[in-house]
Amino acid sequence: MSKAVFTMKLEPELRDAFMAEAEATHRPASQVVRELMRDFVQRQRETREYDEFLRRKVEAARISMRTGRGRSNEEVEAEATARRVALLHKANKAGL
Repeated sequence: MSKAVFTMKLEPELRDAFMAEAEATHRPASQVVRELMRDFVQRQRETREYDEFLRRKVEAARISMRTGRGRSNEEVEAEATARRVALLHKANKAGL
């Protein structure tokens, strides 16, 4: 695997603190930076994927509401309350 040189400007205090922490973990600073970069890339991808997932869910809900297949918040809450009551009743009967 070929590698590229990455140059960046840092405040001297940040650089010194980072180098000290990398040394304290017995790892080269470049390895730590690569790990940080990989983590950042992964988090960004996951964030974009989640944002797209939410966008699709919201759009599906909007379409559902426009076509009359959606339910109001009150209907959803009433159903959830009924389920909770039923579960609590079942748990009480079982002695839980």
